[in-house]
Amino acid sequence: MKPTLYILAAGMGSRYGGLKQLDGVGPQGQTIMDYSIFDALRAGFGKVVFVIRKDFEKDFREKILSKYEGHVPVEVVFQSVDALPEGYTVPSDRQKPWGTNHAVLMADGVINEPFAVINADDYYGRDAFEVIARYLSNLGHDEKGRYCMVAFRLGNTMTENGSVSRGVCTVDASGKLADVVERTAIAFDGDHKIFYTDAEGNKQFLEANTPVSMNFWGFTPDYFDFSKREFVKFLNKYIDTPKSEFFIPSVVDKLVKKGEATVDVLDTTSKWFGVTYSEDRPMVVESLRKLHEAGEYPDKLF
Repeated sequence: MKPTLYILAAGMGSRYGGLKQLDGVGPQGQTIMDYSIFDALRAGFGKVVFVIRKDFEKDFREKILSKYEGHVPVEVVFQSVDALPEGYTVPSDRQKPWGTNHAVLMADGVINEPFAVINADDYYGRDAFEVIARYLSNLGHDEKGRYCMVAFRLGNTMTENGSVSRGVCTVDASGKLADVVERTAIAFDGDHKIFYTDAEGNKQFLEANTPVSMNFWGFTPDYFDFSKREFVKFLNKYIDTPKSEFFIPSVVDKLVKKGEATVDVLDTTSKWFGVTYSEDRPMVVESLRKLHEAGEYPDKLF
């Protein structure tokens, strides 16, 4: 059974100032998302599902989906702030949807096979897709509570142009995820060592090979049932907190610590990149140009 790629793209219109300005970073104007889908297909994924907002559906279908026709089956689901369980209503001061795991929930009933979740605007690399495709392709259709994540090496996710936030992972002796802690303001110091500042104001150093989460997860469909249960708990606690968000790592962490699921941590040699800062764009463009020149990608992806 071929796994499905689920792309979180509901925030895309906001970040890019409208789909007409979707950033072309490849030599022929390819978007980062084009590379992810190309890498996923050659790794063995069989379908792509996008979660978007209803308000840019027409533009998305015309400008984005049309290029994939004939290459891969594609479906679209929608995330909206009012997509809530029965009995819950949106508070008047709530303006944005409920976070990445709420976005995952939108595919309940549409995805019925093992699937990977990625961000629309992050470049993950060929090796990362091959690693997770192998894992998901070997899962049984009815397998439950056995998930995975691609762990990037921290040094392969850094930028020279400022600080980043990363989910720093603790991996147990069997290669399974024991803990994920979100660390903010991770940066290089003057000696090019990687550090963050802890709650007490102390500088803490991290090794370049420290495993970190870049929101590249692998699940089986039972994850939707867990997510629905946890979303109700989240709403009961945070529905009146305007900026509260229901994140994937927080749900996974709860399931792991309750013993309801395990998460195999998959290592990759891929170098992640994205445009965290405007100054990052030239590096992304140059990196992709070199990958094309090296024969990693054809001139035309789709």
